[in-house]
Amino acid sequence: MLAHHHGDGVYQTSTMGALLDGVYDGDVTVRELLRHGDFGLGTFNGLDGEMLVLDGICHQLRGDGSARVAGLDQLTPFAVVTWFHPDRSIEVSEPHDRAAVKALIDASLESTNLIVAVRVTGDFSIIRTRTVTEQHRPYRPFTEATQDQQEIAFSDVSGILGGFRMPDYEQGISVAGYHSHFIDREGKHGGHALDYRLTRGTIEISVRTDLHLSLPRTQQFLAADLNKADFDSQIRQTEEG
Repeated sequence: MLAHHHGDGVYQTSTMGALLDGVYDGDVTVRELLRHGDFGLGTFNGLDGEMLVLDGICHQLRGDGSARVAGLDQLTPFAVVTWFHPDRSIEVSEPHDRAAVKALIDASLESTNLIVAVRVTGDFSIIRTRTVTEQHRPYRPFTEATQDQQEIAFSDVSGILGGFRMPDYEQGISVAGYHSHFIDREGKHGGHALDYRLTRGTIEISVRTDLHLSLPRTQQFLAADLNKADFDSQIRQTEEG
């Protein structure tokens, strides 16, 4: 069992801007990541699958739509985690599409200027996911890598959406707005959530005010161009499908 310090902040390694620039190799292990939180998302070195951390277990969501528990020594170039302690919950008893779920959450927030961890557990009539194909050196920019992404739709599935709602001013550091990954109830399939329709379920919300940003000292990160003017459009292109 790993020793944990249960703080109330958010821990992030590297930035979304670095990922856009092709910085796909990080120096933080899953083992180290789980010392900072039991809930979150990210990716793995070489973009080898999407990451979803739930209840202290790190899941690797692969390009073929399959999922497995990640190894503790696997490395991540970008991840965001926190200790998930729900501040409130919203019961959903009738169908809501992605926009309606986001509107429910936004309406419950005191402010959109704070970081919000969001967990949705329920039944989905449809959920459309993607996973970027594993990359190999020399790495292409993220906007090019996502052109090869595998999109998979799951119908009538139960599972969990986990992710964050980040303030707009976080764009480039993280992903502004909603960013979530999905895994089915059996832990066998999932991916980055592009769109969905929630039939019924529970939305849990955990508001966070502290952000610890840990920057890599790898040569790849040190040499990256992190001052692009079009980060916003690039992130919207890659994260929204």
